[in-house]
Amino acid sequence: MRYLTVIVKPDGGNAFHPLGEELTEDPSIRRRAIHHIELLDDDTVLLFAEASGDKQRYKRIMEESPYVISYLTAGGDRWMAVSQFEPTDDVRRSLELQRESLLVIETPVHFTSENHLKVTYLGTDETFSKLYEYAEEMEGHTFEIQETGDYEADKSSFSRMITARQEEVLEAAVDLGYYSEPRQASLEEIGEVVGISPGTVGEHLRKAEERVFTELVH
Repeated sequence: MRYLTVIVKPDGGNAFHPLGEELTEDPSIRRRAIHHIELLDDDTVLLFAEASGDKQRYKRIMEESPYVISYLTAGGDRWMAVSQFEPTDDVRRSLELQRESLLVIETPVHFTSENHLKVTYLGTDETFSKLYEYAEEMEGHTFEIQETGDYEADKSSFSRMITARQEEVLEAAVDLGYYSEPRQASLEEIGEVVGISPGTVGEHLRKAEERVFTELVH
């Protein structure tokens, strides 16, 4: 099995659906992640998503939307929502592709700071070829490939965000107490364990921290 991580951008707008557009354009609401999305037998979409901000404003938007059939919310400042809504043709086609092929979406799917979707697909090169064909046929969407490789089930999504060398340095830093309070290890000591210079240790840690922290806040 292989994985393919892409950034999916809507062309000429801020979202892939009019409901999403309204939520995205409201400054009091921040869309954070999609934990589940499914095309139901009645041709509606079931969505389990995560957001933060003004939940009351979110409820008003959902109640007034002509697309929404039903919804539920739970949580405080950072909350979860389940909604059932009518899809657009593009949304329906993308979910049909997922349902009819061996293409799996790894969840959660995160929104970037520009409100684009960062999606990791799991499948084979054959299923990815079908995805490429779909992407070329679709209007209004842009797919930017970020990374691809062999999927390792025993690795977390964080582990796949950083290189093997960065992971090795990060693990050594944690084991030696570099992130403890007070700090119990130096860059020099980490470098001695992994066999690289202190400057290179610092560079690996900064890059790993940037990738992980960016994922957390998005």
